[in-house]
Amino acid sequence: MKTTVQIPDSLFEEARKVANRERTTLKALIEEGLRRIVSQHKRRNGFRLRKATFKGKGLQPLSEVESQESFGRLGEAGFICFSNLFAHHRHQNATG
Repeated sequence: MKTTVQIPDSLFEEARKVANRERTTLKALIEEGLRRIVSQHKRRNGFRLRKATFKGKGLQPLSEVESQESFGRLGEAGFICFSNLFAHHRHQNATG
């Protein structure tokens, strides 16, 4: 696609010098710059987890009873599919 773009003379001259130094074309520099900007915007607008820290002693081991109760509550809430969990457990026992 052809288009016309107005840029300041000083920027044009700097870009032309870079293109000469890099032995490339002004067109290639413009394409590279646009690709970088588009890529940055895609990453910026993508899903990101927020950084979160908590006070305390970090992860602590649970007793077997606490673990079973926790798994039960997670399963009831739909966070764990027990059929997959048990299938994995059976596979681990069968193979080793």
